[in-house]
Amino acid sequence: MVTDTIADFLTRIRNAQMAGHRIVEIPASNLKKRMTEILYNQGYILKYKFEDDNKQGVIKIALKYDPRTKQPAIQSLERISRPGLRQYAGPADLRRVKNGLGVAIISTSKGVMTDKEAKAQNVGGEVLCFVA
Repeated sequence: MVTDTIADFLTRIRNAQMAGHRIVEIPASNLKKRMTEILYNQGYILKYKFEDDNKQGVIKIALKYDPRTKQPAIQSLERISRPGLRQYAGPADLRRVKNGLGVAIISTSKGVMTDKEAKAQNVGGEVLCFVA
């Protein structure tokens, strides 16, 4: 049983990239589906597919690599807020990730979104992770 599903999500992606896999399968949840959509919209993954297996469901993610150097598109995945120590930030407190080259994924009252979207909508929330 996994207590921190977001950390498990990030670790599965990180491990698949280190092993050079093209596709990674992750147990689905609404939060993880939204995080996957954000990673796709920001250009960190090639594509994704949600599959229903009459239980929890599965997210299949096609990882993105540089064709010349074979380096993964995601250089770092860092879990910020965790079950033992939640991290919250207001719209003014949201800091830039890697000098604006990365993105923070925030869980707000208006849904899960990037730090830029949260600033634009003037909402804060729980800082889930940094992606660069």
